[in-house]
Amino acid sequence: MMIKLTTFYFNPKSNSPKKKQLPGIKYSVEDVVWAKFNRRPWWPCHVTTDPQIEVHTKMKDPSRRPCRLYFVRMFGEILDQAWVPAKATFPFEGGHQFEKLPVLRRRGRQKDKDYKYTVKLTCNLFVLKISVKLFLDYGQCCGAFHLQCIGLTETPKGRFICQECKTGVHTCFVCKKPDKEVRRCMIPVCGKFYHMECILKYSPTVAQNRGFRCSLHVCLACFITNPANPGISKGRLTRCVRCPVAYHANDYCMAAGSIPLANNSFLCPNHFTPRKGCKNHEHINVSWCFVCSEGGSLLCCESCPAAFHRECLNIDMPQGSWFCNDCRAGKKPHYKDILWVKVGRYRWWPAEVTQPKNVPENIYRMRHEVGEFPVHFFGSKDYVWTYQARCFPYMEGDANNKEKMGKGADAVYKLALNEAAERFRELQAEKEMRQLQEDRKNDKKPPPYKHIKVNRPIGKVQIITADLSEIPRCNCKAEDENPCGIDSECINRMLMYECHSQVCPAATRCQNQSFTKRQYTEVEIFRTLSRGWGLRSVSDIKKGAFVNEYVGEVIDEEECRARIKHAQENNICNFYMLTLDKDRIIDAGPKGNQSRFMNHSCQPNCETQKWTVNGDTRVGLFALEDIPTGVELTFNYNLECLGNGKTVCKCGAPNCSGFLGVRPKNQPSSDDKVRKLKKKVAVKRKSQLEVSKEREDECFFCGDGGQIVSCKKPGCPKVYHADCLNLSRRPAGRWECPWHQCNVCRREAASYCEMCPNSYCKQHREGMLFISKLDGKLSCTLWALDTMNRTKCR
Repeated sequence: MMIKLTTFYFNPKSNSPKKKQLPGIKYSVEDVVWAKFNRRPWWPCHVTTDPQIEVHTKMKDPSRRPCRLYFVRMFGEILDQAWVPAKATFPFEGGHQFEKLPVLRRRGRQKDKDYKYTVKLTCNLFVLKISVKLFLDYGQCCGAFHLQCIGLTETPKGRFICQECKTGVHTCFVCKKPDKEVRRCMIPVCGKFYHMECILKYSPTVAQNRGFRCSLHVCLACFITNPANPGISKGRLTRCVRCPVAYHANDYCMAAGSIPLANNSFLCPNHFTPRKGCKNHEHINVSWCFVCSEGGSLLCCESCPAAFHRECLNIDMPQGSWFCNDCRAGKKPHYKDILWVKVGRYRWWPAEVTQPKNVPENIYRMRHEVGEFPVHFFGSKDYVWTYQARCFPYMEGDANNKEKMGKGADAVYKLALNEAAERFRELQAEKEMRQLQEDRKNDKKPPPYKHIKVNRPIGKVQIITADLSEIPRCNCKAEDENPCGIDSECINRMLMYECHSQVCPAATRCQNQSFTKRQYTEVEIFRTLSRGWGLRSVSDIKKGAFVNEYVGEVIDEEECRARIKHAQENNICNFYMLTLDKDRIIDAGPKGNQSRFMNHSCQPNCETQKWTVNGDTRVGLFALEDIPTGVELTFNYNLECLGNGKTVCKCGAPNCSGFLGVRPKNQPSSDDKVRKLKKKVAVKRKSQLEVSKEREDECFFCGDGGQIVSCKKPGCPKVYHADCLNLSRRPAGRWECPWHQCNVCRREAASYCEMCPNSYCKQHREGMLFISKLDGKLSCTLWALDTMNRTKCR
């Protein structure tokens, strides 16, 4: 049954309402039209859905006359979108229509030759899936074209082949330069051509047989998270129309600031162009190192605010432009990410990346470019459009940073920090649950590795085998109840030496041959909630029991460096290396046993022990406590973190340090808590407003700020300019400032001037220090003389 919609419009000159029919719907989603709006010339656009109300057409309200509006988005480098009345649209047939389009009431210079905007009509560069009649190229490029766009007036007979396919000179999709040396992606339906040096800059590119698969067939976000995930190339992908970047068509993978053009195409944030004179488009870097959090001479990324000491990255000073590892890999902010954002002269402020369709309409209508995304500030509840070069990721524990909570932290900023921390925990829980479901769907088995039973030497590394005469003999006897057992007084067990069956007096009854006989505890590999694969016990394990031996390839330091470099270049984030001795490392990555799946914990139930077995060093995992059935087995990695930053620890222990390689927090006992409570009552309570600072802000020598170096002596807050101390370069390692050395003999100081870096030992302090009558501080005579001289000069 057809229903005809009618409406009544009141005519003020008449006493009766006038009955009029509503205008019909001329266009559907993805129709291509000419549209005139925002003082621009007639422009080719496509009808799309308004992300705010999720419709492509509506009636203008209020309006004295019935007027139907369509939501259109422009093609080309200038991206804009708006609701346009039907009278300002015409069906698109080709570029030849431009001269015949009418001039509307708002006249512009759309027919001027030198008009500031240029209409691009090469539609094959933008959206292929449109309702205008297209015909396919049967050549290698698999393109689709409008007749008018390639200068034809009628459809060619037979199979059409474009000019590039006829001549064999194709354009590289990355650098846009035509060349005969370009190579085609081996995926049959792709049709993109590249210079090899251009496409290899994109890490998802995979070499296959004699060709390659370009990065347009892999979700970049999923690839960065886990390159081994089989789901990175599955599911519906949406691809950038200007560069080989693709994402899964969902809010979790799509980079913030992307402009969707159709169901399978978009414009990625890599094509952001800053506006001249716009302060919020200026690139900015932080003033501290992302690794050690100290200031000084920093190496700054030219794509994001990250900055590092060259020494912290352990690299040589690069020539020309430099980008951090995350930017080189193509990592971008995503929707629902928590970021630190810099706006104007305000401090770095925590904010959440918001979907454009979820922001207020006045914010959505603010001018913004490709690559810009709206963020919602915590505390103040403000919105702003920003981009990658003015924000960096929020990390767990940032809200507890004393430097951020210290000087000048008002109530709104403290509220923002608390809200950001709470929201970050919520999003992390959602992300972990989603990741677990995805991993369980994709990874039904642990990642492949070759199972070996003993260590395998690689290269020049040798496995040591001792002579029987060199193996120590214990004093146990075969008649003992448990000879060489855990509770015995076996001297070899105490010294972590394994007995030899031909040397030990207990012979076959010896219980100290767990490594040789591989007397492992029964365990199983399982999928954890948020830490990948793990290892758990199948039966109860007693304290001190031998769980397993850590087995893998034994490599030297040179091979270790080469493998770590290869892992960093290929975004491999899982390492299985364990130091055996000063010259050898065990790498259980490619080859190993079940122990390689044991995760880290700041409060572990197992530990590593180095035993001497038949003259060689072996690493075993032993239980630190009684472990019931089904409990995950963990040990402390004691990892030394190098590179762009610290790895977040997800062990969930009460004393978790938050990062791998950071010493766990001490857990005080109940007696310690009672003792501290009594001491707290006895001591006078300090003011709550007092905030202790780990480092001072100004040079202790001259009192000015700037690039400063800090003293590494525990408890010393002093910082200095390198020039004030006559240092030619930034000191490396654990550097101690001159305040801790006597001015005369350079021995350890006992008395310190509180006004300058002068200090003295017990032998030389007499007559050199006095208590100032002005502020009651301990001052030195040298500082007093210097102050008097400056006063006379004034």
